[in-house]
Amino acid sequence: MKYISTRGGMAPQSFSDILLEGLAPDGGLAIPEQLPRLDADTLESWRGLSYPALAVKVLGLFADDIPAAELERLVHAAYAPGVFADDEVVPLRPLSEGISLLGLSEGPTLAFKDMAMQFLGQVFEYVLTQRGTTLNILGATSGDTGSAAEYALRGKRGVQVFMLSPHGRMSAFQRAQMFSLQDANIHNIAVNGVFDDCQDIVKALAGDLEFKSKYRLGAVNSINWARIAAQVVYYFHGWLKATSGPGQQVSFAVPSGNFGNVLSGHIARSMGLPVRRLVVATNENNVLEEFFRSGIYRPRDAVHTYKTSSPSMDISRASNFERFVFDLVGRDGARVADLWRELAKTGQFDLSAELPRFESEYGFVAGASSHGDRLSTIRSVFSADGLMIDPHTADGLHVARQYVEPGIPMLVLETALPAKFSETLEEALGRRAPLPPALADLENRPQRVDVLDNDAEAVRQYVMARAQL
Repeated sequence: MKYISTRGGMAPQSFSDILLEGLAPDGGLAIPEQLPRLDADTLESWRGLSYPALAVKVLGLFADDIPAAELERLVHAAYAPGVFADDEVVPLRPLSEGISLLGLSEGPTLAFKDMAMQFLGQVFEYVLTQRGTTLNILGATSGDTGSAAEYALRGKRGVQVFMLSPHGRMSAFQRAQMFSLQDANIHNIAVNGVFDDCQDIVKALAGDLEFKSKYRLGAVNSINWARIAAQVVYYFHGWLKATSGPGQQVSFAVPSGNFGNVLSGHIARSMGLPVRRLVVATNENNVLEEFFRSGIYRPRDAVHTYKTSSPSMDISRASNFERFVFDLVGRDGARVADLWRELAKTGQFDLSAELPRFESEYGFVAGASSHGDRLSTIRSVFSADGLMIDPHTADGLHVARQYVEPGIPMLVLETALPAKFSETLEEALGRRAPLPPALADLENRPQRVDVLDNDAEAVRQYVMARAQL
């Protein structure tokens, strides 16, 4: 399989090439030249596979330049017993209201980002060793990507990690997870700004091709296709768990900020997975909900990006959205490039002419959730099922309830364990969510972080002083 850019300016490359590249040279995102299509017989043949065995099947379609035996070794190491708390890796938990939670938060940092990052940690080290080179990861996080990346890459040979986060905008637990790491190859940078500012700095430095090449910059944000590919696996897993026969449809509701998680569902659906609806659930930062309702994409500036009680979704410019737009406009890279030039010039673009296709052709619907919605949803699930859920998962469940259909299983993708957001759980339920015993003292551990201004040049100098060449 070869990969091209959403903006049309990159020669086809292999999986291993785009793994190390991150952002495409033309500023676009890597996307398969052609997606594999799976028939019903193939899907049925996967019933009963363990999660690692299923991941080998799916990832083998995207990473076919890695020898099959090596890929199997890497995948089984990523999802080995003990790495994830549940023996199934991703359990399916039915709720009393006919909705199920797809349990994606059983990994070491208690968030769904572990599902892809554990694979990334393995495959990065393998490819870098094979090529005899090094990589300096430059990433941005609104809370969960950073800790998942750092835990997956800590101590890995040939890798330095520079992770930008919005200063003061993560939960205390999220900060402690990242900043308490003392590994020499982990560098935490708190930026005086919002997540979108962090993401803009990453894109600016990655877009400087001379700097990117000299300092061997790579990405772990979901602009990296390997993240998307690894997340595609759990859509197949969820469908196999929730259905009993060929062709049966399911719907997925996905708490959405940077659009990578739900994009993976779009990819799975495009490959032939019988998905009825992909429900995009946002919080008060509802740029994506507005687009799927109106066809107008209008990102907000930092001042109008709200600080909410589901902070990992406090994002107004969704990087992965470009990959969906690429499909929406007929995989026309020149058109995508024009749209992003228009976005830079006017602050928005209008695809309302395509509005009827969003659901009919791609299955997308959307909704938004508020702080009050989160609290009431957390309370209702605890009352009915005795289960605590985190505020992002509550956003997903609140919106999912609006799209439940008879005979169509609705799976809400769990985003994180509630222990990461105990302040909101305490407000909703009058009690804090219990911490795993191994993390009971996390917030009291020494923390290491550097605070920088919202300035790409300051970050550039920081990376230059510490990069591994």
